[in-house]
Amino acid sequence: MTNSRLNFAKTAPKAFKALIGFDAAARAGLDPALVELVQIRASQLNRCAYCLHMHTSDARKAGESEERLHMVAVWHEAGHFFSEKERAALALTEAVTLVSGGVPDDVYAGALEQFGEEELARLLALIFTINTWNRIAITTAKVPGTDERAAR
Repeated sequence: MTNSRLNFAKTAPKAFKALIGFDAAARAGLDPALVELVQIRASQLNRCAYCLHMHTSDARKAGESEERLHMVAVWHEAGHFFSEKERAALALTEAVTLVSGGVPDDVYAGALEQFGEEELARLLALIFTINTWNRIAITTAKVPGTDERAAR
């Protein structure tokens, strides 16, 4: 099946490049393993198969265990697989991704306690960017397993 939807990167290159810059700025100083966990969880919640495939692959390449990757979707029930900081990041990821109910004060306070203001700001930016990437991939019907990053 051929994808008849537009290629966002080629059709809106300035917006695409700006998002890449925002994403890079968000990641700066964050633990790379935490970055992947956040991106995986947001992609699960948004049902973005393209991004989920990309970020689980990246996590594996970075040395993340299969065991922890399988537990991300059920981290509430399998919290012992994740550090307190990772659990705070996953909770914040869920609250921001599913924002229609707002971000609960206790979730925000827990993340602030674990990250401090500067790192929390970068974490929030990361959550914002993965949600944007998810929406781009879903809207333009990106096909899982066709990571185009190497082509750029």
